[in-house]
Amino acid sequence: MRVDASQETVGRVASRIASFLIGKTKVGYVPYIDSGAKVVVINIAQVHFSGKKATQKVYRHHSMHPGGLKEETAKKLLKEKPEEVILHAVWKMLPRNKFREERMKRLSFK
Repeated sequence: MRVDASQETVGRVASRIASFLIGKTKVGYVPYIDSGAKVVVINIAQVHFSGKKATQKVYRHHSMHPGGLKEETAKKLLKEKPEEVILHAVWKMLPRNKFREERMKRLSFK
């Protein structure tokens, strides 16, 4: 499945991608069986945030060492690595079960 992310918000694109990866768009959808659907996202550089989220949203990561907290605003991360923003949003929208990592491996960007 190909998803065109041009001129759309991050959340709307991520929810569409998550439903394709889960397999809810297929006729024989069953929650406990992984469908094996692959998703390719195109035009990710044209995705945007709505409202003030671009300047107010902060992505944090801690290396578990003293002083190891790294923070980046959504605007900076979207400019440098837009695929990371999409990956983070899709990861949070997928169900927390044993299929989550396998589904994320089937997500690619063009």
